[in-house]
Amino acid sequence: MEWLDSFWSTYSTLVLSTGTNVLLALSIYITLACGLLSVANAGFMAIGAYSAALLTLHTGTPLTLALILGAIAAAMMALLIGVPTLRLSGVYLAMATLAFGEVVRILILNAEDLTGGALGLNGIPQLGGLLEVMISVTLALYIFLRLAHSQVGRSMTAISQDEIATELMGLNVRAYKLFCFVVGAALAGLAGALNAHFTFFISPNEYGFERAVEILAMGVIGGVSSPWGAVLGGSLITALPELLRGMGRYRPLINGAILIIIILYSPKGLWDGLRSVLRRTRG
Repeated sequence: MEWLDSFWSTYSTLVLSTGTNVLLALSIYITLACGLLSVANAGFMAIGAYSAALLTLHTGTPLTLALILGAIAAAMMALLIGVPTLRLSGVYLAMATLAFGEVVRILILNAEDLTGGALGLNGIPQLGGLLEVMISVTLALYIFLRLAHSQVGRSMTAISQDEIATELMGLNVRAYKLFCFVVGAALAGLAGALNAHFTFFISPNEYGFERAVEILAMGVIGGVSSPWGAVLGGSLITALPELLRGMGRYRPLINGAILIIIILYSPKGLWDGLRSVLRRTRG
């Protein structure tokens, strides 16, 4: 169909970016749902992106295997730093994970022979597409929805509400936190690996402080009461700048104002706000 071909040629990058941002939102959702204020996901995204891109670019590794290995690399790094780091909580954990993200970015900058340094990594094979992104998002969302209604999901909610009381009930709080941290890192690594293979170019600047805050904003704006909140948050953060393209230089101002209004009138996230509106409508 001609209209579909025209739409895809114009908006393919936006559609694929929405999918990878939903994965990133889900990666921060699971850590926030367990009460972890982590901003390391941009660093994990960088690890997944560079690991997978280097494998396909220099060794001809099949895309599926490269995606899996990119996610595993991010998960292994999360396991390595999570054991000592998760002793912290709140703003102290946020500062520690933010520092980790900056360390990853600086290491990539300095490893010029391998990563291209500040010039980035160019010529990544065009292997990723809509099918891979859709399968990844669907599978992650299905697993998280099942997890949310399981004993693990209820334990995560209990930990986020009162960590001490949950520990007194006999649950291994540190194990649950580490599990959420590692799963979130693996998903962020997968998102980075997918993103690298449809943008053809990656650079360290894509994984700095701004990206870390953007990922956190997706989770907060969508809400952590359900994985559907992450879907809403990731989709909105991606689509809003495109919808406001006609506003010219006022676009960042209006974009920020809309996000502030959402936080003010729906502090628990879009998903909770939407459910409240639906309940009132039915009533």
